[in-house]
Formats: sequence, C-alpha cells, structure tokens
Amino acid sequence: MAEHISKQFDMELETIRTRVLQMGGLVEQQILSAMEALLAGDIDKLDKVIAEDALVNAMEVTIDDDCLHIIARRQPAASDLRIVFTVIKVITDLERIGDEAKKIARMGKTIYQSERYQVPRFREIEKMADSALGMLRRALDAFARLDTSAALELAEADQELDEDFAAELRQLITFMMEDPRTISMSIDTLFISKAIERIGDHATNISEYVVYLVKGKDIRHTTLETKKRETLG
Repeated sequence: MAEHISKQFDMELETIRTRVLQMGGLVEQQILSAMEALLAGDIDKLDKVIAEDALVNAMEVTIDDDCLHIIARRQPAASDLRIVFTVIKVITDLERIGDEAKKIARMGKTIYQSERYQVPRFREIEKMADSALGMLRRALDAFARLDTSAALELAEADQELDEDFAAELRQLITFMMEDPRTISMSIDTLFISKAIERIGDHATNISEYVVYLVKGKDIRHTTLETKKRETLG
C-alpha cells in the first residue's frame, strides 16, 4: 500500500488491518473450541464458546467504529477507501462465522442434554470442520498478504465443502427414514453441518474481498471461470 504524507494515517490503516487479523484469530479459536467440545461432549466448554461470542461481537463494533472515524477524519479516496470498505465487509463475515461457531455449540448442547437413542457420530462433520477451518485460515492469510490467487482456491474448496454437506444431508435423511428414533438427533446434527458449510461460504467471501481491495473488481456471485480470469489475468 502507498505511503501517505501523514504517517499517522498509515498507522491508522495498518492498525485496523491488524485488528481484523486479531478478530480472525479469535473466530478461529471459537471454531476449534466448539468442535473440540462437540467431539468430547464437554458441556462446560460448549457453554464457554456460546458466552465468548460476545467478544467477537464487541470486536466487530470496535473495528467498525474505527473505520467510521477514519472516513470522517481522513475522507479517504481510491485505494484507501477500498481498504476501509474491505475491512468493514471482512469483519461482518467474521462476526457471522462467530455466530456459526456459537450455533455449533448450542446444537451440541441440545444433543448431549437430550435423551439420546444412540451415541452421536460426528466423523463426517469433523472432516467438514477441518476443511472449513482451513479455508478460513487461507482467507485470513490472503487478507494479510493481499494474495488474490486465494479467491480461486477457496471458490474451488467451497464447492467441495458444499458436496460434503450434500452427502451428509443424504446420510442423515437415510438414518431418519430407517429409524424414526434418530430424527431429533439427526436434525440437530444437520444444523451443525449447515453451520460448518456456512463458515466455508463466509471464508470464500473474505477471499473475494481481497480481490476487490487489490484490483478494485467485485467477483462476488460470478462463475468460477470469471473468478479465474479476474484473479489470474
């Protein structure tokens, strides 16, 4: 990014970028904690994940306020304005990822506190969570390094995660049809897998915002071929 006459302005822009990455780190930990607690059946840890969603929300409000102050004081233009707009968009998706981690924890509590017919099986969900978490890490790394090529990689990874979700949905439907006693737990498990699939969507959004930041091009809601042309061309 270009240097400005005002070194203070440079510092303000860099500070909000750093805070975004800190927020991203907190959200990553929320997902990890939610999945660890889900797999272990740790109710106390699930409660902690739910409670700590407030920290993610508070970070979003603080960073958003910082961005509004920069717009009011500095009246940024061109690439500087894109930085501020990108930060606002990224933290919105990070906050929503935090919501999905909270949803995983809430549904985990519902499963473990109910009278279960059988022990829940989360093998496929664990695989999906690993994929989604990897996508988030790549998206945040792309934001830190201004790497536009990650947008294409994450679009392809998101397609694979969507396919995994569809396979999990088919399996859960089969369980419910074969034994109605599994319906309640299968529905709760479905909500968890959908939350993970949404994490992948938000991570993909973040990588696409990086393309907007670097190239000034909005590649949201476009085909994979268009993303390839805009990110690699």
